[in-house]
Amino acid sequence: MKLKLNIWRQKDANDKGRMVKYEVDGISTHWSFLEVLDVLNNRLIHKGEDPVAFDHDCREGICGMCGFMIDGTAHGRNFSPEGRTTVCQLHMHKFKDGDEVTIEPWRAKAFPVIKDLMVNRSSFDKVIQAGGFISVNTGAAPDAHSVLVPKIEAEDAMTAAECIGCGACVASCKNASAMLFVAAKVSHLGNLPQGQPERARRVQNMVKEMDAQGFGNCSNQYECEAACPKGISVSFISQMNREYLTTVPKQTAGPGEEND
Repeated sequence: MKLKLNIWRQKDANDKGRMVKYEVDGISTHWSFLEVLDVLNNRLIHKGEDPVAFDHDCREGICGMCGFMIDGTAHGRNFSPEGRTTVCQLHMHKFKDGDEVTIEPWRAKAFPVIKDLMVNRSSFDKVIQAGGFISVNTGAAPDAHSVLVPKIEAEDAMTAAECIGCGACVASCKNASAMLFVAAKVSHLGNLPQGQPERARRVQNMVKEMDAQGFGNCSNQYECEAACPKGISVSFISQMNREYLTTVPKQTAGPGEEND
């Protein structure tokens, strides 16, 4: 099997970047997309050329490290019948011999390119850090059922916690919004009893940091949900908006004014 790859090459953040075409043959249908890049890089290195830089780690669709645009869709989901995939779990049997594929990094102001397909996603880390901590005792594990969690709330929290922070939601949004990511991180703690003491402060701080990092606003096109490899629902964005609006501190009335 052979593929023609148009890959974005950019040596650093200050480089203008360009598309470079490569042909990779001898591809097995059992390989993942990242393994194709591994083979390409091995051949480039043997020719004395600079290999293509890309993020990867677990290669099991868990860590969220890998991620780039394949033919204009995050993680190449247009090649996956089920739609939900990560690049490391996108296998070559979903492609046809001779396909020409375009590969680009995430495109967002808050995700500046480091090199080639690698982007700096530390803005996500800063949003998480802004969320702070939860007030629970550390040490030995608590007794089972010492904190009662209703089944529905537990399921919602676990669903939100599935977010792997890959950035596909940002890359697929025309506004480069991080609302789905932030909403998932707010909700997976906000739905649990242990997360209640800091609930108001958490959502306020995380939304504020999201804006400070340069992410755009949500325009309700749901492309983030479609691109999310874990299928995180946009309903969490609604939940986050409700929490944010209901926890906004009341403004102190000025002279001759009344509080609402």
